[in-house]
Amino acid sequence: MSATETPQEHWEGRYAEKPQMWSGRVNAHLATVAGGLTPGRALDLGCGEGADAIWLAAEGWRVVAVDIATNALDRARSAAEARGVADRIDFQHHDLSHSFPVGSFDLVSAQFLHSTVYLERRQILQQAAAAVAPGGTLLIVDHGEAPPWASKHVHDHRFQSADEVVAELGLPDESWHPQHVGTLERETIGPTGESAVLRDNLIVLRRTP
Repeated sequence: MSATETPQEHWEGRYAEKPQMWSGRVNAHLATVAGGLTPGRALDLGCGEGADAIWLAAEGWRVVAVDIATNALDRARSAAEARGVADRIDFQHHDLSHSFPVGSFDLVSAQFLHSTVYLERRQILQQAAAAVAPGGTLLIVDHGEAPPWASKHVHDHRFQSADEVVAELGLPDESWHPQHVGTLERETIGPTGESAVLRDNLIVLRRTP
C-alpha cells in the first residue's frame, strides 16, 4: 500500500488482480456453527466474493453482507443471482473502520477479518458484538498463525489468541455465554497445491436472551 492509497483502493486493487480471489466455498467453521442454529437475520462482515452469504441465504437466513471492495461486492451479487438467492441478501458497501451496518442480528459472523492495511479491528469486533440480538450468536474465526505460504511480513506478525480477542471485546460475563473459545486445526490446500494444516481461532459467543 502506497502512502497515498486508501484501504478501499488497496482492496479494489487486490480483487482486480484476478477474476476470482477465493475458493467460492463456505468457510467450514461457519457452516458447522450456523448449521446448528435456527435461521434468522445474519450479518457477514468482510463478505468478499459472497460464498458465506450465499450459503447462509440458501440455508434460509436473511443476510446483510458487507465489504470494503465494490468489485468484490459486484462478484458476490452476480454469484448470488446465479444461485437464485439474491433476494435474501442485502449487499452493502462499508469501510468498517468508519461505518457499520444498522440493525440487530441473530448471527454476526467475522471470518478472518485481518488486514495488512489500516483496519480498526478491535472497534469493529466490539460493534459486531453490539449488533448481536438477544439470544443471538457472535462468531469470530481468526488465523491462529500464519499459513506456511505467507510472506515473511505475515510470519513476523503476532496473531492474537482466542482468549485475547475475547478479552478485547470487554463483554459482561452476565450477558454472554462462551460456547467455544480456542484453537482448532484444519487441513487445506495452498495456492500452489500443497497440503497444509492450519490453526484457526474459533470464538462462538451466545448473547443472553
